[in-house]
Amino acid sequence: MSEWKSLLDDAVQRGDVSAETGGNVDLYLQGSNSPVGAAAITELLEAGEWQEIDDRFFKTMAFGTGGLRGRTVGKIVTKAEQGVGGPLDRPEHPCVGTATMNVFNLKRAMIGLVTYVKKSFSGEGRPSLVIGHDTRHFSRDFAEICAMVATDLGCDAYLFEAERATPEISFAIRHLRADSGVCLTASHNPSHDNGFKAYIDDGGQLVEPHATRVISEVNRLKSENYEALPKEEQGELTILGAEMDRTYMDKLKTVLLRPDLLEGSKTKVVYTNLHGTGGIIIVPMLRELGFEVVTVPEQDGGDGRFPTVDSPNPENAPALAKGIALAEEVGADAVIATDPDCDRMGVAVRNGEGKMELLTGNQIGSLLGWYRIKTMFELGWLTESNRSRAVLIKTLVTTELQSSVADKYGISVIDTLTGFKYIGEKLKKYEAAIPADKKGDYRSLTEEESRKLRLEFSKFFVFGGEESYGYLGSDFVRDKDGNASAVMFAELAAYAMSEGLTIAGLRDQVWAEYGVHLEQGKSLVMEGGEGARKIAALVESYSSNPPSEVDGSAAIAVRDYAKGGFYDQEGDEIPEAAMLFVDLADGRRFAVRPSGTEPKIKYYLFGKGEDRDAVQKSLDDLWVALEKGAYERMG
Repeated sequence: MSEWKSLLDDAVQRGDVSAETGGNVDLYLQGSNSPVGAAAITELLEAGEWQEIDDRFFKTMAFGTGGLRGRTVGKIVTKAEQGVGGPLDRPEHPCVGTATMNVFNLKRAMIGLVTYVKKSFSGEGRPSLVIGHDTRHFSRDFAEICAMVATDLGCDAYLFEAERATPEISFAIRHLRADSGVCLTASHNPSHDNGFKAYIDDGGQLVEPHATRVISEVNRLKSENYEALPKEEQGELTILGAEMDRTYMDKLKTVLLRPDLLEGSKTKVVYTNLHGTGGIIIVPMLRELGFEVVTVPEQDGGDGRFPTVDSPNPENAPALAKGIALAEEVGADAVIATDPDCDRMGVAVRNGEGKMELLTGNQIGSLLGWYRIKTMFELGWLTESNRSRAVLIKTLVTTELQSSVADKYGISVIDTLTGFKYIGEKLKKYEAAIPADKKGDYRSLTEEESRKLRLEFSKFFVFGGEESYGYLGSDFVRDKDGNASAVMFAELAAYAMSEGLTIAGLRDQVWAEYGVHLEQGKSLVMEGGEGARKIAALVESYSSNPPSEVDGSAAIAVRDYAKGGFYDQEGDEIPEAAMLFVDLADGRRFAVRPSGTEPKIKYYLFGKGEDRDAVQKSLDDLWVALEKGAYERMG
């Protein structure tokens, strides 16, 4: 018996690790070609690192509807994994495990995706996939492996020459008429994570029926091994670079509604890509639009360690600290930050007192949506006769301020589950509703041409977003787009300046008209196998025993989306999801759901009133009660 097997069997027998963990170790070593798998596992067993073993093997990483996401660097890095080391202080080898992001799980995911794409392909020639990646540890290695699998198995692969923003991958899939795509990214997660995000032919993330079918292909695979096709049957590899960037940038300019506002603009902004991909497009884009752009030098370059921030997430105030300090130094009007894969954007702006103030994702999205709806009416794009075909799409946990604005202008609002894939699914539906003899080659149409078709035959998407700093203002990308968000924000800033206002001043004006809407996002982090079990138990407790009262206010409505039976404003069924929504008698609301990408359970708190301080205090009190209740539920 091998050394690791004997140590593992003894640990299972003693109860140091579960039988399930023991079985997954066996599965990994049978199906993985890792040169250090057995050595890394033996190291952990000999050291008695039972928690680390459990965290790595408590489950087999399942291919979910968005793909994969997990640790690619362990909490404990074994000597075998460290090897001779890799770029930017990373280990030589990714984290060994069935619940971690490594070549074993990556190849299985890619083989399954390619298998499904080939089975569903009905065009001429070979199916094709676009592959991109961010700046995280192992992202380039993983992207090249994905391209190899695709070509070995008979698909053409378009691989970006270096890191690129996630939304550019979505754009390239549509522009190149590819059949699928992959981005190697874990978005805003900590540096030890990485992921595999899958797209289908419309440039949107996998949704039904594709999701279930791809998941079925992936989950039946127990090994990373595959047999490459004969050379003459293999696909071709094409490298994408500056030419695709230029095409994308030219299209991004079309999200501007009033480009005249930017003529002669004197706006100075500080931009940081938080060691990610955003600077590739955003910096030259804003400069082309006439903005003076100053970047944070120590955060410019791609660096998967994200060394200057605790978290590369523009939702978190500390991530913008260096940008704000630089803005004060150079007298900039705003700070723009994007996460490593540039699908999220956060901002800080000067308020009426001249101080830098952070805006929340709900505030940014509401201002962008308000400005775009208002301006489209002023331009005559939207009118009394066609406004019923205009639509704003947001997630259920995004502020109701956006609904209030849309309602006033008489346009539709659609609420979806959390996840931009559901917004992308709606855009696909609206495109499909245009008669074939009218739309021709839809992706080649100008924005004006496609807008007229959607307003006549379908629905015209004016804006969409989610509270977690993701926004979209067009349908040529089918995912949240930090690059386009920066362009839309630039126009918003120019508009505010033309009115003699700050962006914070615009927000206050909107609040004065629609009421002060405040929201808070909170979470409880529980890592590893034990954490996953605690999260699952807590989610179940909310579903089986929803609160009847919180912070002295009765629960007057409870919506448990896990039980199904809910429909959106268009009559489409909302998929079942582990999310509970509670309305309180005093007007406050909250939602609770497990994160789909991080080891945490998330809480969303909503309040509305006339006085900002009073609304803020009511939400602070609500969180104190919710946090206390959560720990009581966990015992």
